[in-house]
Amino acid sequence: MSSELNSDPQQIELLRVLHQRWPFFRMLISKVEMTLSKVDLEVARYYVDTLGSKENKDSFNDIFEVISKEYKLTKSLILEITGKNKLLESDRDLKSSVSLRNKTIIPLGFLQVSLLRRLRDQTRQPPISEFIIDKDESRRAYSRSELLRGALLTINGIAAGMRNTG
Repeated sequence: MSSELNSDPQQIELLRVLHQRWPFFRMLISKVEMTLSKVDLEVARYYVDTLGSKENKDSFNDIFEVISKEYKLTKSLILEITGKNKLLESDRDLKSSVSLRNKTIIPLGFLQVSLLRRLRDQTRQPPISEFIIDKDESRRAYSRSELLRGALLTINGIAAGMRNTG
């Protein structure tokens, strides 16, 4: 859709006019802009690279590239319609809120990947909730149920932090 719009400047101009004059369209564009501002393609790439199976690596990369390309095209179109240089440029409070949210959500994403990888790699479930391999506490192993609980907590934390885009 973006490539069709980019080839016809009249269509872009029409979308700009709609954005200025029609509250519904302005709100729609605003919601898309906010959602785009919450996207972190580096974290998404980390999920794909870390959790994607080796057998399907090429397929996962192809899908990720399509998503990444669509994100960039949509972002470019939104900025063109709004006449802004950056997402959320005209709403400092929302931009600050999203930035703060990103600082808390992104670490949860990396923790989630680690927990999911450990869950996937774990082939046993000890009968007790934990055991010590060594006296060194840093080498503590967690049971499958503890890892699952941690993963579920990260899912809930990320969903709560994403609010309307979880």
